Amino acid sequence: MVLSIILGVLSAIALLIVLIVGGGIWRWQHQTQAIRTRLETAIRQPTPTHYTPEELAGLPLPVQRYFQEVLTDGQPLITNVRLWQRGQIRMGETEASDRPFAAQQLVVLQSPGFDWDARVAMAPGMFVCVRDAYVEGNGTLQAALFGSIPVAHEQGTEELAQGELLRYLAEAVWFPTALLPSQGVNWKPMDDTTAEATLVAGDRQVSLTFSFDTNGCISEVWTPCRYRTVDGELQPTPWRGHFSHYTAQDGMKIPMAGWVEWELPTGSLPYWRGEITDIVYEWAESSDR
Repeated sequence: MVLSIILGVLSAIALLIVLIVGGGIWRWQHQTQAIRTRLETAIRQPTPTHYTPEELAGLPLPVQRYFQEVLTDGQPLITNVRLWQRGQIRMGETEASDRPFAAQQLVVLQSPGFDWDARVAMAPGMFVCVRDAYVEGNGTLQAALFGSIPVAHEQGTEELAQGELLRYLAEAVWFPTALLPSQGVNWKPMDDTTAEATLVAGDRQVSLTFSFDTNGCISEVWTPCRYRTVDGELQPTPWRGHFSHYTAQDGMKIPMAGWVEWELPTGSLPYWRGEITDIVYEWAESSDR
């Protein structure tokens, strides 16, 4: 009798867990689809539709070398891209809080926006869904245990939107036609190995310093101010991204690995390391692809 009661309670608990997890995943996926539908309605055909070296005239020399290295003459411009990642993300302030993640991301270029949807493994059988997004000029950072129990939710602030647009600009190394001057990026010379890129999207403007390696590829991006949440408050903090393992991809060269860090007074705080496991591009319609 007692055993049957215990088994009944355990069965009820197990069923409840299944319902919570299953319902959370369904709601999260439904939200993802809604966000990506909004992004897809913003897909536009670029002008021009393909890259030519003539577009490089007047650009800083390291920027010219970069495009000559990673693009080919006649390269069609990208309209949107889907990519898959895996790696480690830091869920706290110490290395011990690093957790494995797998993510899918949709990025649209002519009206800059993205949705990064990740699953972070916290413990055996336990995961957190994480969303980082920039949609229609608004930023979102969201995390939920099993996709159901809220852990964090930030949305609608100018500081967050600015940070998400900075992320888009930094990650343009994965879809490099987005960095061309014809696509709204203004390049300012700094020295032989660095240049500043400024992107205007709507009424918002962000800038990053890009560093180039001896092969002409982008190795780092940096800004003195990206907002970081500390104890519930936003603090302007220097931020740096690193890129490596450049590989030929659809007529371009892109980095397949990278990591990012906050630069604190006490030293660097790396919080994301990852690699691209797959990437699929959509091109301007009038291209030959």
